[in-house]
Amino acid sequence: MGERAKILPLSLPPRGLSRVEAAAYIGVSASLFDIMVRDGRMPAPKQINARAVWDRMRLDDAFDALPDKQAANDDPWSKAAV
Repeated sequence: MGERAKILPLSLPPRGLSRVEAAAYIGVSASLFDIMVRDGRMPAPKQINARAVWDRMRLDDAFDALPDKQAANDDPWSKAAV
């Protein structure tokens, strides 16, 4: 368990996330997260001395802006057997 987990209560998630934490937060691998940052789907990090830190609130905004999956009518898994 990391030091932050020992310091912050569970009810107070950290605002700044490492690259790996940010990727996990939005539910993708770190390598896909890197691609998403490069192509602008995810925000660039803040720079704190030598550390790159992602703002959780900006990640929320970027995640909200991602397109939704196509309608259920286009999803073959949602169609009932006829």
